[in-house]
Amino acid sequence: MHKVYPQNIAAEINQPNLSDLIRQFIHNQQSSGHISDASEVSVLPEFYGKITVYPSAIATFHTPSDVSGIGGMRHERIRAVKSWRKGPGCYDTVFVNTDSSAEGMRGLEVARARLFFSFSHDDVHYPCALVCWFSCFGNSPDDHTGMWIVEPDTLDTGEPFASIIYLDTIFQASHLLPVFGRGHVSRSLSFSDTLDTFTRFYVNKYIDHHAFEVAF
Repeated sequence: MHKVYPQNIAAEINQPNLSDLIRQFIHNQQSSGHISDASEVSVLPEFYGKITVYPSAIATFHTPSDVSGIGGMRHERIRAVKSWRKGPGCYDTVFVNTDSSAEGMRGLEVARARLFFSFSHDDVHYPCALVCWFSCFGNSPDDHTGMWIVEPDTLDTGEPFASIIYLDTIFQASHLLPVFGRGHVSRSLSFSDTLDTFTRFYVNKYIDHHAFEVAF
């Protein structure tokens, strides 16, 4: 855990507009309006403070089928660090609750955690996550595997589409498997580069029974 100005960590996480995303997040929390046009950035609230950066977050969720959990509760650690155990960075993918009235993947979206942090503005404390989004490919799971397929959301420039979300909207970790296609995979490809190399992924509901209960 450490404190830093957003502009001083923006290059490290490859998110040069981090300060503007924080201002966008503050605006969305303070009003019902939504600004999507970059030309309107001037009307966003100012933020000059430091943010507190965390290497991970813990998701706590209800899993009735997990007999080992107290009252059906379980927790798991989700990481967003530039180096994990002296190796490559670890930026986990997660399920984000976007519609609590819908079941399964129709109420969830998949995102990749890029930064866990908190900050205060006008005496309000905000625990947040910077995430890059994925969208479902198709309106139903794949016929052959029974798994949903997602693909990264990108801007017109080809950069990942990112935004800041409230930390408590993260439901639990997700696990993505590449859709390999018919081509050959380089032997030099590292597991740490998978999410940056492939363009479509299966949402692996078979990774554990917790995912099986939600990724349908």
